[in-house]
Amino acid sequence: MKDLHVLLYKLNNYGIRGVVYQWFKNYLSNKKQFTSLPGVSSKTRSISMGVPKAQFWGRYCFSCMSMIFTKLFLNAKVKLFADDINLFLYDKNLCTLFDRAKTCPQHMSKWLIANRISLDVDKTCFCVLVMREKIIMTFN
Repeated sequence: MKDLHVLLYKLNNYGIRGVVYQWFKNYLSNKKQFTSLPGVSSKTRSISMGVPKAQFWGRYCFSCMSMIFTKLFLNAKVKLFADDINLFLYDKNLCTLFDRAKTCPQHMSKWLIANRISLDVDKTCFCVLVMREKIIMTFN
């Protein structure tokens, strides 16, 4: 997540205000990090984007950001897990399925840009599964 202001705005819209809002603002702001190996440590640097992934509240913030994502795609199933989103499209007709799939990257791109979230292209994949009754296409 590139811009914490977007997340804080969403939290406010979800009704998180007052002391709890201030707690989230403090939790997400002024973060610093460093790397430490036996005998050596890097310099401490400020972090201006992202949320802590290994902590409960980081996953909660991701859920707040991605909640609306599940509503973007009609006739699709969206599965959220930690900081990953899986999109499943299905249809009995392969041509229809590919036509629907062509619009997915455009919708995803608009949502990512609007929410100032970057996509890790190295972790992104596309898969088509053919079953007897229907064809399933996934974006991970």
